Amino acid sequence: MIYQIQNDVLTVEIDSFGAQMKSLKNRETNREYLWSGNPEYWGKTSPVLFPFIGVIRNNTFLHEGKKYSMTRHGFARDMEFQLKEQGEDYIVFSLKDTEKTYEMYPFHFTFEIEHRLSGKQLTVLWRVINEGNTAMYFSVGGHPAFACPMGEQGKRTDCFLKFEDKDELIVSEIDLEKGLLSGEVHKISLDQGYLPITDGLFDLDALVPEKHQCHQVALCDEKKQPYIQVDFEAPLFGVWSVPDSKASYVCIEPWYGRCDRVDFDGELKDRDWTNSLEPGSTFEEQYTISVLK
Repeated sequence: MIYQIQNDVLTVEIDSFGAQMKSLKNRETNREYLWSGNPEYWGKTSPVLFPFIGVIRNNTFLHEGKKYSMTRHGFARDMEFQLKEQGEDYIVFSLKDTEKTYEMYPFHFTFEIEHRLSGKQLTVLWRVINEGNTAMYFSVGGHPAFACPMGEQGKRTDCFLKFEDKDELIVSEIDLEKGLLSGEVHKISLDQGYLPITDGLFDLDALVPEKHQCHQVALCDEKKQPYIQVDFEAPLFGVWSVPDSKASYVCIEPWYGRCDRVDFDGELKDRDWTNSLEPGSTFEEQYTISVLK
């Protein structure tokens, strides 16, 4: 079911299936800032990544000596969330573990996603509650896909990304065949934070800067004017689209976790960037999308 929230400036639509945002519009101009979800290029718009991000090695993880199977990005994006609370400018969805999820992921949890509007900003908040009696290990991340270029005019390759005022980013490389981190890194040089979206920018999959290198990423038009901006405190993030430049979107993805390394062979608790949550405790983090133009 599609739900709507709004304020004087913005209207947002969210699907209860996956608690996935489907639309982010300026009410005055009717301009849409979210990707359309055209399945020819990528059929999703803003899936949530929980309790894993990306691919895990051999599609299995080890917890207390037992192997479990898990698909890319976890299961939350493919489950129906329950409406917990709604006001005119905010909405909260909730997902609880089931017998089926417990077979795949042996933890009892409540996972809440809140969308809240304030002026020209939308805040997306994740709340993970450990409902079990043992420590819980998980990853959580966003995957919003923004229209690029903005509106109907121009091409994706006319646009720019802006990473604060950084001179460079150190990007962790992905093994394309396995979908895992290769262990190699490379530098991306920036011009006062700007990076042109070239034809080959996503040929090696997502750009993945780690270790708190940047906490603000904007999409900019052909004049380097930002029109959408994502702010976050996450320790790492991804910037991704399919390589085909005819696909008119770019994802800016705040992450608390990521895919495995190609050589990872440890327990779930030992995965890079995994989050640990004690029984009865709550994890709460957020990111903010600002409409600038």
